[in-house]
Amino acid sequence: MSLELRNVTKTYRDPSGGRVPVLNVADFKLATGEQVALVGSSGGGKTTLLNIIAGITTADAGEVVIGGTNIARLSEQSRDRFRAERIGYVFQTFNLLPAFTALENVLLGMSFGGRKADRVHAKKLLERVGLGHRLNHKPSQMSVGEQQRTSVARALANTPRLLLADEPTANVDVANQQTVLQLLRDSCRENNVSLLLVTHAQDVAAQFDRVEKLSDFNRPSEAKASN
Repeated sequence: MSLELRNVTKTYRDPSGGRVPVLNVADFKLATGEQVALVGSSGGGKTTLLNIIAGITTADAGEVVIGGTNIARLSEQSRDRFRAERIGYVFQTFNLLPAFTALENVLLGMSFGGRKADRVHAKKLLERVGLGHRLNHKPSQMSVGEQQRTSVARALANTPRLLLADEPTANVDVANQQTVLQLLRDSCRENNVSLLLVTHAQDVAAQFDRVEKLSDFNRPSEAKASN
């Protein structure tokens, strides 16, 4: 599924009441099935950009067109449904439900997207990220790296058309880093899924044919910071 950002701006209110510009993206495109690594400094707006694409955060202005649908024009409820059905998101902070096991978190991800819960598929995804022995463990019983891998499995559960990954290897040990990255890339390649992966790791970015620096197309200082 293709993605295009047109004149997307975002500002936040600072403690004094003024507006601080964070994003000002005139044009960014991701073709259907394309895989892109996005790099940038900490606090540079990468996560904000992903949240706007996912429809979690709304931009102040501009268009976010995903597969021909401008999600900026959708209601909050419609954006939530669009995201659940078509977008996979590997959150940097995992966003796992603490009262549920790894397997249940993946199954719930399926239900949110309107897909029938498939325990066999969910188990296979968790096994592919090396968590076959952790199916019935809750997040509090797992390491940070295991929680991250559970988040990856959940993001892939509905075979999304667009996959957003926010530092998916940052909390994973070296032994599992390549496993997670390869799973993401292979799953997208097999299903012609578009992938936008945010990373600060140069060795991760180097594996992508297309690497974009956020600073090359984001001009927040040029955004209007009105009250």
